[in-house]
Amino acid sequence: MNLPVLWRFATLLLMGCSLGMSEDDTMGPIFNREPPNRVDFSNTTGAVVECSARGNPTPDIIWIRADGSAVGDVPGLRQVMPNGNLVFPPFRAEDYRQEVHAQVYVCLAKNSVGSIHSRDVNVRAVVSQYYVTEAENEYVIRGNSAVMKCKIPSFVADFVTVDSWIADDGTVHTHNTANDYDGKYIVLPSGELHIRDVGPEDGYKSYQCRTKHRLSGETRLSATKGRLVITEPVSSSGPRVASTAKFDVIQRPVGKNFALMCQAQGHPIPIFRWYKYIDGTTRKQPVILDERVKQVSGTLIIKEAKVDDSGKYLCVVNNSVGGESVETVLTVTAPLAASVEPQTQTVDFGRPATFKCNFEGNPIKTISWLKDGKPLNHKEPILTIESVKKEDKGMYQCFIRNDQESAEASAELKLGGRFEPPQLRYSFPEDTLQPGPSVFLKCIASGNPTPEITWELDGKKLSNSDRLQVGQYVTVNGDVVSHLNISSTHTNDGGLYKCIASSKVGSVEHSNRLNIYGLPFIRPMEKKAIVAGETLIVTCPVAGYPIESIVWERDGRVLPINRKQKVFPNGTLIIENVERLSDQATYTCVARNSQGYSARGTLEVQVMVPPQILPFSFGDTPGNAGDMSVVQCAVTKGDYPITITWFFNDAEISPGHQGIAIGKMSHRISALSIEALQARHSGTYTCRATNTAGVTNHSAVLNVNVPPRWILEPTDKAFAQGSDAKVECKADGFPKPQVTWKKAAGDTPGDYNDLKPNNPNIRVEDGTLSINNIQKTNEGYYLCEAVNGIGSGLSAVILISVQAPPHFEIKLRNQTSRRGEPAVLQCEARGEKPIGILWNMNNKRLDPKSDNNRYTIREEILPNGVLSDLSIKRTEREDSALFTCVATNAFGSDDTSINMIVQEVPEVPDGLKVLDKSGRSVQLSWAAPYDGKSPIKRYLIEFKHAKGTWENDIDRVLVPGQQTVAGVFNLKPATTYHLRIVAENDIGTSDPSDTVTIITAEEVPSGPPMNVKVEAEGQHTLKILWKPPERDQWNGEILGYYVGYKAASADTPYLFETVEFSKEEGKEHHLQITDLKTYTQYAVVVQAFNKVGAGPMSEEVRQYTAEGIPEQPPQDTTCTTLTSQTIRVSWVSPPLSTVNGVIKGYKVVYGPSDSWYDDNTKDTKITSASETILHGLKKYTNYSMQVLAYTSGGDGVRSPAIHCQTEQDVPEAPNAVKALVMSSESILVSWKPPEQPNGIVTQYTVYVKEDSEAAKEEEPKSQKVPQYQMSYEASGLQKKERYEFWVTASTIIGEGQPSKPVSLSPSPRVPAKIASFDDNFTATYKEDVKLPCLAVGIPPPEIVWKVKGLAFQPDDRIRQLPEGSLFITSVTRQDAGEYTCTVENSFGQDTVTHRLVVHAPPHKPQVTLTSTTTNSITIKLRPHPTDNAPLHGYTIHYKPEFGEWETVQAGSQTQTFTIENLWCGSRYQVYVTAYNGIGTGDASDILNTKTKGAKPGIPEASRFIEVSSGSITLHLSAWSDGGCPMLYFVVEHKKKSQTEWNQVSNNVKPGGNFVVLDLDPATWYHLRVTAHNNAGFAVAEYEFATLTVTGGTIPPPERELTAVNKYFPWLPDWLDLNVIVPLAATIVVIIVGVVVICVAISRRSRGPEQTRLRDDVVYNQSAGGNATVDKRRPDLRDELGYIAPPNRKLPPVPGSNYNTCDRIKRGHPGSFRSHATWDPRHPRHMYEELSLHPPGSGIRKFSGHPGSDEALYSRAGGMEDEICPYATFHLLGFREEMDPNKAMQFQTFPHQNGHERAHSGTIGPMGPGSMAGNGHIHQRTGSQSMPRTNGRYSRVNSQNGPGSNFSPGPEYDDPANCGTEEDQYGSQYGQYGAPYDHYGSRGSVSRRSVGSARNLPMSGSPEPPPPPPRNHDPNNSSFNDSKESNEISEAECDRDQLVNRNYGVSVRAHNKDMTTEEMRKLIERNEAGHHQQNGFAVTPYDTVAV
Repeated sequence: MNLPVLWRFATLLLMGCSLGMSEDDTMGPIFNREPPNRVDFSNTTGAVVECSARGNPTPDIIWIRADGSAVGDVPGLRQVMPNGNLVFPPFRAEDYRQEVHAQVYVCLAKNSVGSIHSRDVNVRAVVSQYYVTEAENEYVIRGNSAVMKCKIPSFVADFVTVDSWIADDGTVHTHNTANDYDGKYIVLPSGELHIRDVGPEDGYKSYQCRTKHRLSGETRLSATKGRLVITEPVSSSGPRVASTAKFDVIQRPVGKNFALMCQAQGHPIPIFRWYKYIDGTTRKQPVILDERVKQVSGTLIIKEAKVDDSGKYLCVVNNSVGGESVETVLTVTAPLAASVEPQTQTVDFGRPATFKCNFEGNPIKTISWLKDGKPLNHKEPILTIESVKKEDKGMYQCFIRNDQESAEASAELKLGGRFEPPQLRYSFPEDTLQPGPSVFLKCIASGNPTPEITWELDGKKLSNSDRLQVGQYVTVNGDVVSHLNISSTHTNDGGLYKCIASSKVGSVEHSNRLNIYGLPFIRPMEKKAIVAGETLIVTCPVAGYPIESIVWERDGRVLPINRKQKVFPNGTLIIENVERLSDQATYTCVARNSQGYSARGTLEVQVMVPPQILPFSFGDTPGNAGDMSVVQCAVTKGDYPITITWFFNDAEISPGHQGIAIGKMSHRISALSIEALQARHSGTYTCRATNTAGVTNHSAVLNVNVPPRWILEPTDKAFAQGSDAKVECKADGFPKPQVTWKKAAGDTPGDYNDLKPNNPNIRVEDGTLSINNIQKTNEGYYLCEAVNGIGSGLSAVILISVQAPPHFEIKLRNQTSRRGEPAVLQCEARGEKPIGILWNMNNKRLDPKSDNNRYTIREEILPNGVLSDLSIKRTEREDSALFTCVATNAFGSDDTSINMIVQEVPEVPDGLKVLDKSGRSVQLSWAAPYDGKSPIKRYLIEFKHAKGTWENDIDRVLVPGQQTVAGVFNLKPATTYHLRIVAENDIGTSDPSDTVTIITAEEVPSGPPMNVKVEAEGQHTLKILWKPPERDQWNGEILGYYVGYKAASADTPYLFETVEFSKEEGKEHHLQITDLKTYTQYAVVVQAFNKVGAGPMSEEVRQYTAEGIPEQPPQDTTCTTLTSQTIRVSWVSPPLSTVNGVIKGYKVVYGPSDSWYDDNTKDTKITSASETILHGLKKYTNYSMQVLAYTSGGDGVRSPAIHCQTEQDVPEAPNAVKALVMSSESILVSWKPPEQPNGIVTQYTVYVKEDSEAAKEEEPKSQKVPQYQMSYEASGLQKKERYEFWVTASTIIGEGQPSKPVSLSPSPRVPAKIASFDDNFTATYKEDVKLPCLAVGIPPPEIVWKVKGLAFQPDDRIRQLPEGSLFITSVTRQDAGEYTCTVENSFGQDTVTHRLVVHAPPHKPQVTLTSTTTNSITIKLRPHPTDNAPLHGYTIHYKPEFGEWETVQAGSQTQTFTIENLWCGSRYQVYVTAYNGIGTGDASDILNTKTKGAKPGIPEASRFIEVSSGSITLHLSAWSDGGCPMLYFVVEHKKKSQTEWNQVSNNVKPGGNFVVLDLDPATWYHLRVTAHNNAGFAVAEYEFATLTVTGGTIPPPERELTAVNKYFPWLPDWLDLNVIVPLAATIVVIIVGVVVICVAISRRSRGPEQTRLRDDVVYNQSAGGNATVDKRRPDLRDELGYIAPPNRKLPPVPGSNYNTCDRIKRGHPGSFRSHATWDPRHPRHMYEELSLHPPGSGIRKFSGHPGSDEALYSRAGGMEDEICPYATFHLLGFREEMDPNKAMQFQTFPHQNGHERAHSGTIGPMGPGSMAGNGHIHQRTGSQSMPRTNGRYSRVNSQNGPGSNFSPGPEYDDPANCGTEEDQYGSQYGQYGAPYDHYGSRGSVSRRSVGSARNLPMSGSPEPPPPPPRNHDPNNSSFNDSKESNEISEAECDRDQLVNRNYGVSVRAHNKDMTTEEMRKLIERNEAGHHQQNGFAVTPYDTVAV
């Protein structure tokens, strides 16, 4: 196989796979939002019924009626929205249409997959109409319960419910869903008012019912008031139930509350018992009462109904007179719901499919199925399709219904992947050919199963022949390819070819013509048979091409010849509704071409007529038995042969069957006859006529009248009493007989009455008489009749006898008798005689003879039974017993009981005791005494004051007899009382009980405080004053007061504060409430409290806080220029909510805009109006204005500045005028501009006038000069004449005032003069300036300039112009000063002096720290003394140590400024810039300071932890907050043996105690507590042991020694590492020491000079007298690597008596005048005295802070790792290690060989203001610390030449590092320690000083590192800027070692050498896991262990 073929095969295979794998993504419709079952709405509201569905493709929503017809729009009444919603707009009552507004609608969702119906939507519109409700009177016997009903009209009963009942006294009774069913009044769930135990007083009340309409929400009271009509019982009466109420059927929804009524009345009050029948039986059982099912009198209330509650209920009502019963059938309905499983299933063709409908709800009446909205006539829950066909796919729905609602569920049936109808993938085209060549037609089809392709030509199937071959094959992808090959085609091969692809799941076809050139040819056509009435369609099989026309002819006529015929150009003939007479014929098809050649073909059409039967019937009236019946079946139409057959009830009748005869009258008539009709002949008779054209049926029904006849005749029956009796009576006949039962009216047959229809126990069903629970009353004669109207009917009389055992009507009754009186007990038994009677007393046989003849028994025979009397002569207490009368006969026995009650007065109540008491009441309890068999009606609690008597001072409280607990009220607090109790029944009163004495308790005060006043103390403070309540209202000692306050307008509870009580009599109390809102009215109440509680509140007093200032400026400020000196300003007052008071007026602040920054140039105008006019302004000046509102609280916020310019005016006179002789005929006039031009000067006018008497009257000459020209040459003057000159200036307003005149005469002598004037010039920084010096003179004068008194030297920036002016480019501050121009010639000289003022950005301001608080910093601001340009203000920049820079503005006049709202205990950097009109100046030095406050202080364990056996209590208040409020605590613990910490809480709020629970008793634990405040956090670790279960303590834990063998198993057991390790360490130290000494000696004599060890390095001395001298050998120390042991303080070296802090505090007690720090850890000369070094020792000293007496040193120790001169290095910063591009470049300086001013180190980026120090007091620049990758600590590399040695600073703690928080610059960054590194391993901790930044965290710290300080003066900077002395306390040093932990950093000697970024990068270095402090590493441990 070649490659292309393989490629095609692979392509086909892939296509097949892709086709096979394609999935059907269609989805049938599923409802998203299905409409509800019921939509009720009011015509005033309308309704929207929503319906939406999802599916693919998206379904269409169509609304239909229940009958399937579509629903359209009805204008104004109904609208179908595009989104599927059905809208019913509100409508008028007269527009109501039942077919719209009372209709059942269905929502239909439909897409290409299928369609589904929604549940039935019952739409009901309710037209608002007037209705009246009435409360009906209820008649009731006293003592019974009454049920009042609210009568609601039936037409609104479905929508109106009872909301509540209102009594005439205003009491409202509503339905209570709680469990309160013990009250007198209960509103039942159905709305009735239940009133129990009705008494006479209830007859005076009336009630109205309030109803609510659930659609409109309208409520209304009943039009009438109902009341109880109470009747007094005259005599005993049995329970009476209204006949209509004895049987009821109700439905209630599940989950709701409802009541079953049993309204019966009687006297005595009847007893109600409820029973429920067991389903399907006649047995009943009592209803179990519980929390859900309650019985109130006779009403059974069921809450939250369940479906199981459905059933038949029986209420039995009895009293001593008789009984009644009420039956209720209850159906609890549950909402219907359905689901179909599976919801979607895909089934292959021919396989079965099953859908199961799951449903729930109650009741369910019908189940039905739909497919795509069409019924399936299937009623079962399971729908099975035996073999799935193509048409079975679609949507299936299961519907369940009852009378009220319906529910549906849908499922989709998809056809499986093996089921794909045929589909043509390729079909042949139409083609036209010449005859001769072969033709190849092809069709390709696909499908599953594989289809078969057949071919047709003009409707005839083609098969293989000599010239025609059909072949097909299946491709690899399952497609069927079929070929039709025609070899050597002829003309007659042309025609309509069709390929048909078919399978069992469908078919598809394609047809096209094959045209072959040639003469017309028509293929033969077969005879066509068609049934009359059908449509004939035939196409003429024409060949040949081209064909011009094809026509059909009949009998030589061209068709069509009538309307039924249609002929088409393609040769198709259609004849509709063919008939034999008109259409059966021979038709000819004629085909012609354009040359006239034609062909003809004939078609014979035969029309077949199907049979047609003439209708027949058996007549309208049924036949009678024995009659004859005949009927004929005549076939009026139809082709022969015709076959006629008869069927009876769908079964074919054979002749003679059951007396039926069939006779053939002719070929078309058949007769059916029955000689004698019988009942069996009734049924359906069908005549069927058949011929070749079809089959026709006609049926008729024959009914035969048959008189009734017995199927089952009843007979006499006997039943046992109480059983269920059934007597069958069945008859047959036609029509079907109606069977009825009647009962004889008396004891003998004769007169019969119908059975009572409302008696539920007797019913007749299908002729069977059923009597449930048959009783003696049911005994008698019964008549069964069967009648159908044929004949006289049937009847049968039977006797039903009831064999009754003895029966007592009353099973139990009570009988009372007073003690000592006679009594008679009676029992009457009914039943079959003889009946025997026995008496029992308390279940023991009573023998009258043996009991002292006290009892006598007598019997009397009655017609229906026996009466027995038991007499007692004189009753005693023991006669109180249960007497039972037992009756027995042959059918059974029965008994009745009489509860004999012998009554007497009660005994004395016992056990009187006090349960509770208060100030005014006491709660008593007692034991109920023997009641004397008469219920105790009441108890009388008698009480009196202790001093009173029982006779005169007694008070009583009546208590109902059923209670044994009661309260005595209205007592006085703190009073002694005597109490006793008496019981009372109907017989009499008992003796009083023992007396109980009580003292009432205190009570809360009963009166409010007096004279409450509220005064405003300020904007945020109110002062409240009051006096105590009246003394008799205290009810105890007043302890204090609660003062409550709130905003008067707020609907919030009061906030209360407590004030202690002042014991001074009559003293006025007061309280100040702060933090209130400004100018807000507050409501204040005060209440007193004692130890019992708080008394009543005082009346609310309201008061406003003082007025504040407005928070917002006036709005819409505008200004309008009026004149050159007036401007109108207007505004709108600020919003009232922001005024904070009453606006008293407004202030307009205004001033020239160019000096707006200067408050001294501003004016203020006060006005109360909303506009004002500003007068007296400068002319033509731009003014800025701000408006503020002010209240009595002060000035408010200013509005944004607005700007207006005054109008122009005429200018003032020019400032000065000069006249200079230029020649004998000309004079030069020059002038200065006006001081106030009052506008834009447009021109100057120079006036010239001859100053002589002769020219006095002449007008002066004038010459206009442009505004930029300041001189004018007046020429043409006369010699020696004196002229007067003056100048005016003009604006657009006009000409201004003239200047002062000057006089001068022309002269030939022209001395040197300067036309320019002395002037002050103000220039802006970097501007160009021209200083004029316009000179005249003949000869031309010499011009000489002096700058600041020195002769002018021209340079490239300052040059003299040819006309004499001096031009300065880019002026600087240094250019400011005096400039003098001198001109001179032979006739004279002149001088002009200019003063140049240069306005530049300001210098850096002077900033000093004034004070700090916990949240603010106050600084003092001073401008730089050299600034001459006025300042506009300051910008203050500040940032927290690890925060972002923030700014705040201050005015130019600000001298002190406070930065507010800062973090407590945090370090801040502050710098200030000043700005003026030129720009912003330089920044001041950075001020490093710290707000007050520190991290939390760790408490002692004894104060902090309280231990118990299973928990500990942490007293959080034991922590010191360090001045910053605590934020939260993190509490963790672990067992001592564990390594992992267990977090108890990470957010414990401060204050109070915190309990750690779930600890094991008698166990050692570690506790770790982290306390956080704004200054940082502190971590404390404690060790504690829980107590034992009994509260004891446990011994300390044993310190477990590590088993060495565990780690070194190869060591022998006899080795003791406690000995071996120290010994080995000593040997190693000695060896290392020897090696170091040898190396040192060798370097001392050899090696480069700079690396040799020198003795003079050991002794260092400062330049001053008060110095710190360091004696140490850094090289040896570095080699030995001394590390402090894990203690909080560094211990002394063995043999030393000094420790770290002692050294720091005291120094050495030797020859130092001041304190000095020495190194106790130096390996040798341990106790040598240190002598002061001579001044020339080469020590570099950093001067101390001004005012400090300290001298600090920096050194560069070590000898190795030399850095070469002029070398460039990469120093990878901590974070830059991962990014080499960020590495910092450093270049070393050359060695200077002792020159002191030179730097030794590296060149780094210079920080702000970084510059080299001067003189001997030198600062060091650059980094001299390189990180070491393999050492325990970093070291400092020496690069110093001879004489450039640095002395190390203090080796232990820098004293400033232990300084207090007042140290502004030297305090540590304590709050940002390593917040969480205490959770990991403990690294080393050391101290260092870099400026004031210290203790920088490692990378393990989550906080960022602190920025470097920037406040060091380069010429006055110490290594540490602390103002404190070097002395510190031991506690401070200890504290710092505790607080600062795990900081590792390589430290530069001074921070000024770097930028902030460099320092940050250096600080963040990752690998610095240690500290380098001045060349020395310390590793202390800082665990706080308690």
